[in-house]
Amino acid sequence: MKLNYIKKTIVLIIILLLSFDIFAQNTSLSGTIYLDNNPVQDVNISLKNTDFKTVSDSLGYFIFNNIPIGKYIVLIEYYELKNKIEQKITLKNNEKSVFDFDLTPFQTTLDEVVISGTLKEISKLDSPVPIEIYSEKFFKANPTPSLFESLQNINGVRPQLNCNVCNTGDIHINGLEGPYTMVLIDGMPIVSGLSTVYGLTGIPQSMIQRVEVIKGAASTLYGSEALGGVINVITKKPKNVPLISADVFSSNWLDVNADVGFKFDVSKKTQTLLGINYFNYQNRIDNNGDNFTDVTLQNRISIFNKWNFERKHNRQFSIAARYMNEDRFGGDMRWNKSFRGTDSIYGESIYTKRWELIGMYRLPTQENINLQISANNHLQDSFYGTTSYNAQQSILFGQLTWNKSIGKYHDFLLGMAYRYTYYDDNTPATANIDGNNTPSIQQLKGVFLQDDIKINSQHRILLGLRYDYNNIHGNIFTPRFNYKFNTKNNQNIIRLSVGNGFRVANVFTEDHAALTGARQVVFQSELKPETSWNVNMNIVKKIITKNNTLIGFDFTAFYTHFNNKIIPDYLRDANKIIYNNLNGFSVSQGMSLNMDIDFDNGLKILAGATFMDVSFTDNGIKQRQLLTEKFSGVWIVGYSFDKIKLSIDYTGNIYGSMLLPLLGGLDDRPAQSPIWSLQNIQLTKKLRKGIEIYGGIKNILNYTPPANSIARSFDPFDKQVQFDANGQAIPTPNNPRALTFDPSYVFAPNQGIRGFLGIRWNFR
Repeated sequence: MKLNYIKKTIVLIIILLLSFDIFAQNTSLSGTIYLDNNPVQDVNISLKNTDFKTVSDSLGYFIFNNIPIGKYIVLIEYYELKNKIEQKITLKNNEKSVFDFDLTPFQTTLDEVVISGTLKEISKLDSPVPIEIYSEKFFKANPTPSLFESLQNINGVRPQLNCNVCNTGDIHINGLEGPYTMVLIDGMPIVSGLSTVYGLTGIPQSMIQRVEVIKGAASTLYGSEALGGVINVITKKPKNVPLISADVFSSNWLDVNADVGFKFDVSKKTQTLLGINYFNYQNRIDNNGDNFTDVTLQNRISIFNKWNFERKHNRQFSIAARYMNEDRFGGDMRWNKSFRGTDSIYGESIYTKRWELIGMYRLPTQENINLQISANNHLQDSFYGTTSYNAQQSILFGQLTWNKSIGKYHDFLLGMAYRYTYYDDNTPATANIDGNNTPSIQQLKGVFLQDDIKINSQHRILLGLRYDYNNIHGNIFTPRFNYKFNTKNNQNIIRLSVGNGFRVANVFTEDHAALTGARQVVFQSELKPETSWNVNMNIVKKIITKNNTLIGFDFTAFYTHFNNKIIPDYLRDANKIIYNNLNGFSVSQGMSLNMDIDFDNGLKILAGATFMDVSFTDNGIKQRQLLTEKFSGVWIVGYSFDKIKLSIDYTGNIYGSMLLPLLGGLDDRPAQSPIWSLQNIQLTKKLRKGIEIYGGIKNILNYTPPANSIARSFDPFDKQVQFDANGQAIPTPNNPRALTFDPSYVFAPNQGIRGFLGIRWNFR
């Protein structure tokens, strides 16, 4: 891509955004008050030292008419905010001013309601479990076509690409791989197992209210797979969303992403929310010259529908469903579907069909008893070159919880859970001794109890214990302990967390490297469940300066110790991926710091850094884990020009060096990645009637990984490779490095600098 094209794109975007202005008609002041992008009722708005006073209506709207010209201070008072908010404004003759105001930056995150840490609604301030909250507005600073990519600006969380060909990946938390991260939707375990690789795409972002992140073991509440952490996607309530919303954007790579949402009031007590996400990319680009697509072609549609039923005493009853269909291809630029599964032209073609169902119902009793259910079915029909992988996974989950407060100090939560998992594929994973197909069926039955002990206004303890019975692996116990201390003014908080976790692994559903490329998968023994212990120390400091600047620091030190950890061995044999439980242990340890600064002039800075050491000791030998950085950093810098309703966001991340998988001692590719960074800039212009136009540049440094990341991309079926009697590639004149085709040498996206432009519309 030529630099002149990028410059022209930037100029065009700026001209387009600044060309819209407010035309004077008459002297009035009107607007809408928002909180987390939702209209807020009963906000007091006044012009300071005047008789102009009003209250926002159910749509957050207010208006003042016949105001004398001059300079005024708009005073905003809302009962949920700690401080009054003042904003200067100038009214000119015959001017009709529109003043939309977002309360989100002024809301103290300590008072936000969270549910992930304790399975019940509790303010973040009171929660003994450290939870990070990311609102819808946070993700709009760097719009992406999927939740997978959106998480790249969260400190300590990294979307990791696992394949250079089909560009699938998973989510790392503090250096722990994707299978250790449990992804929930509205508290229900939806994205797991087979969908770990593909299930994070297609969640309509127009449906997301916020994302809650727990770093550290959470198996006591959520069971298997929550060893590394939890990402809980909270969807919007139908009553709080616009009647119609749309968000469409594209880039000069010709990809198109569209999010559309609709709200319907079926009756006075029944509302439904329909969200549709469509993503399409069919433009084959090979900028690195390896004759393979730099980015996979995708055609994906996802439909999300949520129903909410209002009941007596505000008891909850909601049902949600999602369906996703995706056709994905990556590989040789000459490939078409007639080559699917053949050995002439290489391609990785994946068809995915998936449906999900979530339900939450509070029983009609005086006691607080809640029933939660979820079900999902995932079908995958795929070819990785000539390797066929057809799989089906069905999961049924049910959970019953009883929340009971006893006296002033004890708040108990008792729960029973049941999880049924059916898995079938055409790999050795489901073959018995005779070689016949035998689908895997696992049942996990569990009970858990936690006691939230409020000693006084400054000290709080959370004790928890879970017992599960797995029909294959037997009894599993997972305890937890959390302690919180806060000063009387709530400006300082200390949290200590200790927890145990477990996980039952399935290599073919969780590790894409087991299918792609030419390596042979080898299991040295039957894989045992992994277990871990995690210790977390969290310190939060809030400062409010004299000029109303809000400064927040969030520091965490973490340590996780694994037994029976399963780590794929790429280095022992260049032609194999060897899976086995460690004869030893693995450790993930480090520290992270988040900083949040809100200046009174509209400047907002979010920045974070994580330092970590992830290693494993096998047979007494300590080794650093592959594809794991020792350092990472993220930032978002935003500024709003209120007079012209223009905002600018500068986002980015930086990653330290990682160890990379090589194909033997003759492989001349670097054994470690360089320090690399992805940075973006965006301009957003607010127009009338809920319309926003935004655009900018992604990857402004134009960083891409080495062009030879795919080894021997010109010979993907190893037809020109010679092997010895042990199956090892040997040096030859046309293969002096003794390499085989391998796409697992991947650490960064292949997509370089690009311009993008989009539009949002909310009709209330």
